[in-house]
Amino acid sequence: MKILGIGVDIINNNRIKNSLKKKEFINRIFSKKEIKMTKNLLDKKAYYSKRFAAKESFAKAIGTGFRNNLNFSDIEIYNDLKGKPYYFKSKKIIDTIYKNFKTRKFDIFLSISDEKDHSIAFTILYKKI
Repeated sequence: MKILGIGVDIINNNRIKNSLKKKEFINRIFSKKEIKMTKNLLDKKAYYSKRFAAKESFAKAIGTGFRNNLNFSDIEIYNDLKGKPYYFKSKKIIDTIYKNFKTRKFDIFLSISDEKDHSIAFTILYKKI
């Protein structure tokens, strides 16, 4: 395993809470599937805050931020059956990693957490050997 990049982001949850009042914010930042998953959630602020931090963390891990046609909604975060968060490896994500690191053999670790006022995400992008 060779680490290609790491990223971390922390966000004040009230910043996201205020932004959630604008529907265009939600549609610009989150995929349709991510939005659909909030239908039965009571605490949408926590859900969206953690995923916003994870998207920022991913952009930092690849070292480019949000440029070269990479948008927030291109980065999708889901949870496995045990609740562990992970990045969905879409064709666009695979192509972006290939463009930056010349490999299609990679994996991504994601850890996200939150407290009342803040959410944090940590990402490790590594090349499989």
